This record gives sequence, structure tokens and C-alpha cells, in this order.
Amino acid sequence: MTLTITKVELNQWVDDKIDDLSDWHQLIFDYGETAWREYRSQAWYVDRLHKEGFEVESGSAGMPTAFCAQWTNGDGPTIAGYAEYDAVPGNCQAADTAARPRDGLSIHAGGHTDPHSALGISALGGFLAAKAMMKRHDIKGRLKFFGEPAEKVRGSKPIHAANGYYDDLDAAISFHPFYMLPLCNTTRWNTHCGVGYAMIYSFECDSPQTWQGQADESDSPIAAAHASARAPGANDAVIQMYLISKSLKEHMVSAGCGWSMNECILTCGQATADNLPAQIAQIQYLMRVPTIEMAEQITAILDRNADAAASINHCSWRRDWVSKSRHGLANHVMAQATYDNLQVIGAPTFNQGKAVEKAQEIQKNLGLQPMRQPYLNETEQLITPQLAEAELRKQLPDWQQHFTSDDYTEYCWHAPTARLYIARPTLAAPVGYKYPAWVMNALGGIRETIEPMIVCAAKTIGCTVIDLLVDDELLANARREFEQRTGGGVNGSDWQAPLCDYEPPINFRWPEYVTTPRGEEWWIPG
Repeated sequence: MTLTITKVELNQWVDDKIDDLSDWHQLIFDYGETAWREYRSQAWYVDRLHKEGFEVESGSAGMPTAFCAQWTNGDGPTIAGYAEYDAVPGNCQAADTAARPRDGLSIHAGGHTDPHSALGISALGGFLAAKAMMKRHDIKGRLKFFGEPAEKVRGSKPIHAANGYYDDLDAAISFHPFYMLPLCNTTRWNTHCGVGYAMIYSFECDSPQTWQGQADESDSPIAAAHASARAPGANDAVIQMYLISKSLKEHMVSAGCGWSMNECILTCGQATADNLPAQIAQIQYLMRVPTIEMAEQITAILDRNADAAASINHCSWRRDWVSKSRHGLANHVMAQATYDNLQVIGAPTFNQGKAVEKAQEIQKNLGLQPMRQPYLNETEQLITPQLAEAELRKQLPDWQQHFTSDDYTEYCWHAPTARLYIARPTLAAPVGYKYPAWVMNALGGIRETIEPMIVCAAKTIGCTVIDLLVDDELLANARREFEQRTGGGVNGSDWQAPLCDYEPPINFRWPEYVTTPRGEEWWIPG
């Protein structure tokens, strides 16, 4: 790729708008809203996109914190991108050089880790820059920009896909801040993310009066006298589920497979220290596996574990889906075109100016000797998609085609899709030292340290959008590869249909900010 006049102007547009983009990022970072409860973040995006001339459907596919925005400049290709904006509970770090939660909150509140706050604003910046060039040079086409909530539980994209929102796309660009080497300042080549399944198991003790027949209570006026043995109940069922599944984990799939399964015991209330058993308790699982078959196998074992735990503890049980997300699909044409633009733009630069001062403050506050160049060398270097692929494959068995999970993969099955990684600010560490987690979270929020990533990502995304709109051959080649890999495109012989067969899981007790007579606070009081 070369820097055409349009791309030069686009890059200048991003440079001119960086103060606005950075201000917007600060808002989303400070909201720190978690999965399915990103009300203010979504409302901000919807309002901003309206002001930018987009038609916006708020609450798309039945998800209150999702959106679908479109802007059209005549007949032409439809290019998609998206914002994520969900934070993570228990990671409330201020955009500061010392460890502290955001003002008025406890560390248990939500905070941005990846950071999705900058992911979304970078993508928005790229699409707004492309829109400005489309207007200035009368470039035909349509931009489709999505709000994708709850990525941390693989939430919205499988639901958008199953409801047809991606069916009219000609190409899509997915961006994520770098999170592991070698995927830094590059695009994914062959080994895309794998399958993500997430579900909630609910246990209910709905008939405690029938535990052991309660024969000694025939003269009791209440169903469960305080002197009687009570039913174990829902808390005990969750504990059994947790322990059984932990102990059987190595028996769920064959050894030598890179996979993971994490669980979270949810807070539902209804617990009691009286002689009444806990009525309801819930546990959530999220698995990252290479294939759908493995996910189904693990789910079947979890179901059996739930049945056993429920039976032992006099409960009923049910499984509700949070996500069933497909594995990714490579597209070399898209990956190369996106990387070519990145190569012209260049990697972000962190080891200069105020970004260095902020990093040195962090090191000093941690009792470390401040470094002259505190940022990891790789954050300022490019790596080709092919070389990154070769390095990544060294960690994996030959047969494994997918690794880790992220639900951007849903786009891959509906249109040729590029997966872009740009370095986030990451500190180099003294030998043998590991930075605490708050450092990465803070660097993702501090204006001076995150701006280089936002600028680089927005420019790369914007330039790639323009290429896809004006280069008919590029888009045709990307489509041809998509059809080859799917055996004929959507509904082809090798195409994987959406797995989502469930309603948006929005009504669970997801952590959120609440308003009480004491004011606004995290749901766990500080």
C-alpha cells in the first residue's frame, strides 16, 4: 500500500482530532461499566454517532447496551467495524501513576483492562476519518459501525450474527490492543481465535420440605422446624458443582490441547444463616477451546456434574447460555492489506515526551529505578503477519488450528475480516520483576500513554476502510478467498452457521453500578 492523497488527508484528520478522541476515551475509561450494564457508555456512542450523521438503532438484537449505526454515501461496498466498551469487575484503577481506584469507588468496581475503552475509540476514530474522506472525495459506500457489549463473556457478537446484522457486509475490520507476544503491531494470519462457550448453571432448592420426608415434623405448624435437619440447598449444590468440575477438568478433553475453563460463583441473594436452605445459587463457566466439538464435550460433562450436584443437595438445576461463539476464519488478503497500511503508517512511539515521564513516575512509585526508555521494545516495532504466525505456532501442537478466544470471530463467517493488533503502552521490566496488574490498567487510561496507540490504530483502520471502498480488485480478492475457505460463501459446504440459539442473557444478576440513598456506588459497597 502507498500513501495516496486521500490517505495523507485521512492521517492528518486523525492527528487534528486526537484531542477529541482522547477526551472521548477518558469518558469511556472513567465510566468503567461491566458486561451487559454499559448504559452510559452505549448512550454516549449512540449520541456521538447521531451527531456524526449516522442512523443508529439503539438496543440492537434485543440487547439494551448494543447498537448498530450506518452511514451511506451512495451505492458501494459495506464495510463494518465495531466498538467494545465493557470493563472488568475488580479492576477499578484510576488513570494515575499510583495504585488507587477511581474517585469515590472501591477496587472492586469495574475497570478497563485490555482496555476496551481505547479499543472502541480507536475504531470509532478510524471510521469517522474514513467517513470524512468519503465526503471530501465523494467515495461511494456504506459504513456500518456496531456497539458490541459484554465481550468479556463473549456476549453480543454471536447474537448480532444470529439475528442477521452481519449478513449484508462486504468486509469487516476487527481491532484489539496488543495483549500477548508476538501479536504486537501486526495482523493475524492463519491461527485465529478459537471457540468460546459461556453458560450459567442455576441451582434451586424449591422443595426443602421434602428432604428426608421430614417425618419428625408431623405435628409442626411450619414446613421446616428449626430443630430439624434442613435440606442442603443451593449453596451446597454450587460448591459441589465447583469441586466436581475442578477435579474432573483433566478428563474433559484429551491432553496436549491448549484450552482453558474459568468459573465465577455469582451472587444471587436468597442465602440465609437460619434453618432455611439457600433457595438459589449460580455459577458461571467460560471455556476457550480450539473446536466446537471440544466445547460440546466439555458442556456435556458439566451438565452431568450439575445433575449430580443437584441430586445430592435436593435441588433442581438448569443451564442458560451466555455465549456460543464460533472459531475464526483466516483471510490473507485482508490481513495483508491491513498490515500494509500499518507498515506505511509505522508503529506507535511511546519512548518519548510525556509518555516517558508518566512511565518513570510509575516505576519510581513502585520503588524501581526509572528507565531512560521504559517501554517494551516490541511496542515500537512491527512484525509481519507471517513471522508472527511462525512465532505463535511454536507454542502449539501442529494439529491445533485455533488458540485463545474472542468473539470477533463471528464476523469472519459473514464477510472477509482482518484482525489488527496495535501495541498498547507496556513497560519493560527489570530482570525477574513482574509489574502488578494495576500498572497495565493505569497505562491504558493515562492520556499521554494511550494516545500513541489510538492514533496508530485509527489511521490504520481508516486507511484500510478507504482501500476496501476504492480498490475493487482488493475487495474481489478478499471475497474470493472467503468463498474458497467457506466452500462457496455463506451457506457453503465449509461454512459454519451461527451457534447462538438463545435470547440475550441480560436478566441475570450481572455486577453493575447502583444508586442508593447513599448515592451512586458499585454494587459491592466500598
